[in-house]
Amino acid sequence: MKIAILGTGIVGRTLANGFSQAGHDVLMGTRDVTETLARKEGDAMGNPPFPEWQREHPEIQLATFAEAASTGEVVINATSGTGSLDALAAAGSALENKVLVDVANPLDFSHGMPPTLSVANTDSLAEQIQQRFQGAKVVKALNTMNARLMINPSSLSEDHDVFLAGDDDAAKETVRHLLHELGWKDGNIVDVGGIQAARGLEMYLPLWLNLMGKLGTPDFNIKIVKATS
Repeated sequence: MKIAILGTGIVGRTLANGFSQAGHDVLMGTRDVTETLARKEGDAMGNPPFPEWQREHPEIQLATFAEAASTGEVVINATSGTGSLDALAAAGSALENKVLVDVANPLDFSHGMPPTLSVANTDSLAEQIQQRFQGAKVVKALNTMNARLMINPSSLSEDHDVFLAGDDDAAKETVRHLLHELGWKDGNIVDVGGIQAARGLEMYLPLWLNLMGKLGTPDFNIKIVKATS
């Protein structure tokens, strides 16, 4: 399958590597290819600049948002949440009839740490994306964990869960299949309902950030445990 990943940060890079290793044809998208390929400084988390990473992954090429989205059968939004709508607008009509997996979180760092949510309670980033790009089939997934766990769930010692939210059942099945290829067991892929359920998935992030600080690691996740009858 051809997969377009919009965003060249650590989440986009990790997913690109994971899907490439699973045998998919991956093309990454950025706003300005020349600028991205000219970067010489790493990010605030110590990750290397994109050109350095790409030299280690020559099979994964870079294009504009529109070029990547037009090529992909599935499009993954791994851009910064506060910039996602603008980034997706650059892809434009290329999103029409595509499964659009929204991994982003609407974290607003404009007032420092900890970040706040730029949208919450009565709306979500995923809903805004679905409303803005009505021809796309938006599925919220993978936003409740760090990037490493997205493509390597078995790195934790116990099973844990990933969530799906979206209005199109066929699109969610496509995403479920892709998650299987990344190593997620079917019993740990939890469908929480329509796209409105993305509100809760995104509002989990403040708790996730607090837990990361207390646990001293981002390598953790949650699991739903039901009472036995």
